[in-house]
Amino acid sequence: MERMESKGCRRKRQNGGLVTMPFIFANEACEKLAVVGFHTNMISYLTTQLHMPLTKAANTLTNFGGTSSLTPLLGAFMADAYAGRFWTITVASIIYQIGMTSLTLSAILPHLRPPPCKLGEQVCQEADTGQLAILYASLLLGALGSGGIRPCVVAFGADQFDESDPKQTTKTWRYFNWYYFVMGVSILVAVTVLVYIQDNIGWGWGLGIPTVAMFFSIIAFIGGYPLYRNLNPAGSPFTRLLQVSVAAFRKRKLAMVSDPELLYQNDELDAPISIGGKLLHTMHMKFLDKAAVVVEEDNFKRGQAPNLWRLNTVHRVEELKSIIRMGPIWAAGILLITAYAQQNTFSLQQAKSMDRHLTKSFQIPAGSMSVFTMTSMLTTIACYDRILVPVARKFTGLERGISFLHRMGIGFVISIFATLVAGFVEIKRKHVASAHGLINSHQPIPIPVFWLVPQYCLHGIAEAFMSIGHLEFFYDQAPESMRSTAMALFWTAISVGNYTSTLLVTLVHKFSAGSDGSNWLPDDNLNKGKLEYFYWLITLLQVANLMYYLFCAKMYTFKPIQVHNKEISDSKESGVELANKV
Repeated sequence: MERMESKGCRRKRQNGGLVTMPFIFANEACEKLAVVGFHTNMISYLTTQLHMPLTKAANTLTNFGGTSSLTPLLGAFMADAYAGRFWTITVASIIYQIGMTSLTLSAILPHLRPPPCKLGEQVCQEADTGQLAILYASLLLGALGSGGIRPCVVAFGADQFDESDPKQTTKTWRYFNWYYFVMGVSILVAVTVLVYIQDNIGWGWGLGIPTVAMFFSIIAFIGGYPLYRNLNPAGSPFTRLLQVSVAAFRKRKLAMVSDPELLYQNDELDAPISIGGKLLHTMHMKFLDKAAVVVEEDNFKRGQAPNLWRLNTVHRVEELKSIIRMGPIWAAGILLITAYAQQNTFSLQQAKSMDRHLTKSFQIPAGSMSVFTMTSMLTTIACYDRILVPVARKFTGLERGISFLHRMGIGFVISIFATLVAGFVEIKRKHVASAHGLINSHQPIPIPVFWLVPQYCLHGIAEAFMSIGHLEFFYDQAPESMRSTAMALFWTAISVGNYTSTLLVTLVHKFSAGSDGSNWLPDDNLNKGKLEYFYWLITLLQVANLMYYLFCAKMYTFKPIQVHNKEISDSKESGVELANKV
């Protein structure tokens, strides 16, 4: 935790800053390399190496994905309430390392997997109970480790930049761009280099490389400990939110005080959860303010800590208000993930049906089309940071160029065009199939797969705007003692978006089925379906979602925070400035 020196004493070198970034980014890059490298091709490992039936393998990965989407909430809670972000990342990385090591050993040691299929065998020997136990234990450890790393690394990295210090030149908005860029490069390497190694050289190398990289990243991350700016945990954030809710409910029949200055405040009590500044009273959700109204039944005595289940400070009430205000913006991001998820399902099926040959002997793997998404995303991030921000800054006067709410809005608009274009490309694909008499055939259609590049690239550009804006929003607007939890909400939105995609596909498949066997989303032959209608349905839903988002953004109230300015504190008189963070 940062310590203010007494007046007249020389200030010690402040921890944090750019010098910590290599240690933090190394940990994140290796975690992403491992997660994506394992998950992208894991279905092949389960079916070809462990000889699992396809449905069992798919369910195994689905369960693993579902568990991985919930564990960030647990990791964030532990970081914010008890362990702090550094120790949560460290312990989670070690847990992840153990899971990766055991999975790699199962790919290397012959007795930890079933024997290879003999030539001519119709049914191969499946993995036995012990071999499956090692697999499930490895996946569980991976899910637990990932849950501690995902929500904490991004918040811990942003913690290294103290924006209340005027001497701090690097801003957190720029860090989020770097973070997402590093994450994108890791994913790009995983879906190309690692997948190639797994398919062509061997699973021992394909799993071993990210395992070794993860080991060195843990050493590097721990080695940077003396340089980090560590913020101590301030107790369970969920308990504080519940205390405010209970106190407000108990006093629901009270009349509201006429002057907000009469509400209870205690700077000493709030000191551990307001290092960066104290939240100020807002006029919204006044019913929650009753939790800070002092009544005789509270048995409150000056100089003593109150019973927080009956009486709370304005700062704690405003923490709950901040979380509630973030809810509608969080929900708006779900549908973009739903649209993005189609790249791994129907867009992939489109690619498989098209001409993917670069030469007569080489064709692009359908799964590698996501390279265009990653490339466009990385290019957009670089252009945004180096070109758009300086230009926009001249017009808006904002240090970050445009606010994160505007950035998210641009991402929503681009995502609408992505699914709109996808529908027209599908019409073109089926028109060529019809012209060559291939509607009822599974043969490749003589149309270049590069027709799909625009929709893949638009999704990548949309993610560069919306997802990074979403990260900025959660970190900036969350109460400072709940930032790991806010990062977990980012990952939870991704999870809900994927589940929403599953629900939407299921409903469309059910209700678009005709008596003649027709369907928008047929099981056997995409040429017979109406995939363009499905894309345009998502487009319409995104248009409605954009209207919803614009309303929420217009009504949104930024958290007002009283920031202690370090430059002023070094002078004879200390002072405060009111910051409405945008």
